[in-house]
Amino acid sequence: MSGNDILKQIREAEMILVGIGEEFDNIKALKYKSGYSYCREKLDSSEEAWLIPALNMIYEKEESVVYKVLNKLAELIADKNYFVVSVSTNEMVRRVRWRENRLVMPCGGSLMKQCIHNCASGLLEVTESDWKAIYDYKNKLLDENFSQEENKISLGVCPECGSPLVLNNIYTEKYDENGYLGQWQLYTKWLQGTLNRKLLVLELGVGMQCPSVIRWPFEKVVFFNQKASFYRVNETLYQLSEELREKGISISQNAIDWLEFLC
Repeated sequence: MSGNDILKQIREAEMILVGIGEEFDNIKALKYKSGYSYCREKLDSSEEAWLIPALNMIYEKEESVVYKVLNKLAELIADKNYFVVSVSTNEMVRRVRWRENRLVMPCGGSLMKQCIHNCASGLLEVTESDWKAIYDYKNKLLDENFSQEENKISLGVCPECGSPLVLNNIYTEKYDENGYLGQWQLYTKWLQGTLNRKLLVLELGVGMQCPSVIRWPFEKVVFFNQKASFYRVNETLYQLSEELREKGISISQNAIDWLEFLC
């Protein structure tokens, strides 16, 4: 399918639903950066996996390809009635110039922190001193002799119970979901208005990490809306079910690369 076909679909759509997936964590590029894979493996196998979104941000550049291509997408759909759902924890997604209150990120990220036990204290903003501690900790991880068990990172303590604070994202064992629920309610209300409207659904780089957030619900929306068109772009998980083949097009390509070509 050519870029002109997609652009035509965007122009003709009454409403647009965008799903942004794990491919926008940009691991495909980050794994080639010096030290990233080594630090990532250490965090993956520890109780500090909640630092992974912050590690990704450290290795991303401010003007990353993710930021650039999503900003271009935001420009393409700027005059449309749209909503964006992201299961990526890449904060570059949040920095894009989306229309106000048209983005929800149910998997969290690295901007907020919570009590490790998810007590009643709520969420707190990550401070500059927190980021300094995260940067210092990343550098220590690169030392083969550094012991994570003996040297825990500190982002402060919970004002309610005194327990350690951790980043608010799905890598946290007791993830506090209150950070996105308000936006999620706006999204579900918006979604109710898509029935019998000419809806374009763009599912970009969404895998099976959280299929109940985007992948399965998007398929259901398309199935029940007779006026919906569906585009699934994914490097490996691009297949469509039999029920959606007449409405949908699957594109076997990394969604970041596809958007870079499109935009």
